[in-house]
Amino acid sequence: MKNNTRRDFIKSSAAVGSFFILPSGLRAKSPNSKICTAHIGTGGKGRIDTMYLAKHSNVEVIGLCDVDYAHGKMDTWSKQFKSATAFQDYREMLAKLDDKIDAVSISTPDHTHYPATMDAMERGKHIYLQKPLTHKLKEARQLAEFAAKKGLTTQMGIQNQSREAYRLARHYIQEGLIGKVTKVYVWSFKTWGYDGEPFKEKSEVPGTLDWNLWLGTAPMHDYVSKVYHPGQWRKLLDFGCGTLGDMGIHIFDTPFKALDLKDPKWVEADCREPNGFGHAEKNMVRYGFNPTKYTTDNFTFTWWDGADAPRHKNNPDLMLPNGDELPKQGAVFVGENGRMVLPHCSMPTFYPDSVTKNIPKTDIVGVDHYTQFLDAIEGKDKTLAGFDYSGPLAESLCLGVVACQFPGKRLNWNAKKMKVTNLPEANPHLKGRYRKF
Repeated sequence: MKNNTRRDFIKSSAAVGSFFILPSGLRAKSPNSKICTAHIGTGGKGRIDTMYLAKHSNVEVIGLCDVDYAHGKMDTWSKQFKSATAFQDYREMLAKLDDKIDAVSISTPDHTHYPATMDAMERGKHIYLQKPLTHKLKEARQLAEFAAKKGLTTQMGIQNQSREAYRLARHYIQEGLIGKVTKVYVWSFKTWGYDGEPFKEKSEVPGTLDWNLWLGTAPMHDYVSKVYHPGQWRKLLDFGCGTLGDMGIHIFDTPFKALDLKDPKWVEADCREPNGFGHAEKNMVRYGFNPTKYTTDNFTFTWWDGADAPRHKNNPDLMLPNGDELPKQGAVFVGENGRMVLPHCSMPTFYPDSVTKNIPKTDIVGVDHYTQFLDAIEGKDKTLAGFDYSGPLAESLCLGVVACQFPGKRLNWNAKKMKVTNLPEANPHLKGRYRKF
């Protein structure tokens, strides 16, 4: 039996949200009722997000939505969650289940993140949103500001941030284990771009897929089998953010949080000339930031993706002793007193070996990223990757995506005004174009 008093409270709280910001967790906090969740995108990564959120003892799944019933495993989910209603259109789900939903998870291609999230937040729903948060820079700012205004609990799906390795790495940097950081190098070997010509062929749309709904607000494209859906969309400008969006958001995260980095001052990229269709398969992006208490004044930040990343050749910062090799994905922090190598999803390693003698004892352990989100809704915790943090992080990443459309040119960035000050033709790339569907 649902707690009607709680439902009425949530509904009335959402109605006054623009006038009075409630503390995180107060909206859905009740000892007598479960957190009712709806899930947009239940295949691929959405399968994992749905599974981990649903296994919490205080969650009841009431809504499931995927534009492709087969890929979204809708038959399987519907058998597992008898209380849930299945939909293909998230707008229909949010409208029909509005007053029953407390939280929404969104695990869809990047171009769908902003419209689906804003629709849910306008209804007062707490949000678990997959990385890289948004497809466009201005969308990240708008989501962060709106979530703060409404006092909503939010979490971006960079679950590695909550794990022990990354939490320890942040702690070691902020404790000064390698001194102030002068340089950070981050990279991924992935080639989530497309250097070819636009696709000219056209395939028959599977009966389980609503292609118009998959496209959503993105420009119209003919369906091509095994190209856009389910997995290749990251490579294409209209739908994803390339390797930067896929892996950069994970690997940027620890340097950003550990060094307390804020908005970039400038960004510049080295890649092939833009083709108007796909992200480049190989990129280098450099950022300039104001110094923080954890960096030197001349701090630099460099990203590589694609084949042979990091493409460092004889860079002494990235040459390791004892025949040690750099990971295929990860980061190197160069400090005044040593270096820290942080492989993606693994514990950090320090150079020289003498640095390890100074590692401080700590009781830091990993936490569950999904449980943290649900506990925060109930006022028991605070999310590590709420939109207050992940919004600015996503802005920096999206600015790098824009820079890759202007290779060889430095973009000077005014974060307060949200504009590139020296290259006006870059500014239209900061916002989306939204087709009615």
